[in-house]
Amino acid sequence: MLAILEYTFLWRSLVAALLIGSLCSFLGVFVVLKGLSFAGAGIAHGAFAGVALAFLIGSNPFIMGLLFALIMVWLVGLSANKGNLNVDASIGIMFAVTMALAILFIGLIKQYNTELFGFLFGNILAVTNRDLTFMSWVFLGVSAVLLIGYRAFYYWAFDETMAEASGVAMPQVFFLFLSLLALAIVASLKVVGELLVTAFMVIPASTAYQLTYSLKKMLILSVILGGLASVLGLVLSFIWDIPSGASIVLVLGLEFVLGTIFSPKKRHQGVGGSYNE
Repeated sequence: MLAILEYTFLWRSLVAALLIGSLCSFLGVFVVLKGLSFAGAGIAHGAFAGVALAFLIGSNPFIMGLLFALIMVWLVGLSANKGNLNVDASIGIMFAVTMALAILFIGLIKQYNTELFGFLFGNILAVTNRDLTFMSWVFLGVSAVLLIGYRAFYYWAFDETMAEASGVAMPQVFFLFLSLLALAIVASLKVVGELLVTAFMVIPASTAYQLTYSLKKMLILSVILGGLASVLGLVLSFIWDIPSGASIVLVLGLEFVLGTIFSPKKRHQGVGGSYNE
């Protein structure tokens, strides 16, 4: 166990796991409350298509992944607000198109690229100082926006009609949240990979949902659970020599099972309850 402290790359991995686990868990609360779980998977596919194109043309994978993810969420937002399609249908279309693009770009790359597939399955042990700096800025920026706009996001999650009556522009809040989600997902790809990033967005928040009726407590619990699972999963992957991304997600799954078993809400079934701040 103490051997982890001897390696610089493991320190970087631990910090990256804590940053990404906490950030995605924070965003995940609103993802779960608004029923946007599918959005996380769709945005991740869009980001991966950008990453694949970056490796094909020799560009920066983070920048290209973010560009693709933002284009995707803006198109989804426009179709949901201006068109006749609901969010799930819009994401489903973009999901299929971006996945097809990713497969096309990978097929055009003439040789096997280990780093590219690291973005697909996750490779937290390969996090560099540059990656960690990018993740840190994303963590600080997204967290600041969520905290500053907490009231608007609260209204968006629970009472859009009241928010609009109070002068809060819900379409702009929706666009802003999708953009923050895209940024966080791009920052997460190298940690857990495109295939597992959705777990970070859904499981900690779903576990916290079992434990409280307060939004603030749910946010705090979700962040704690996500950060704890990230660090514990990484430590276990080092000790048992297993894939880090899978290890982290399995710990998240265990947290959810325990949270469901010991949920105080089970003791109030039939009584009902509503969320408050």
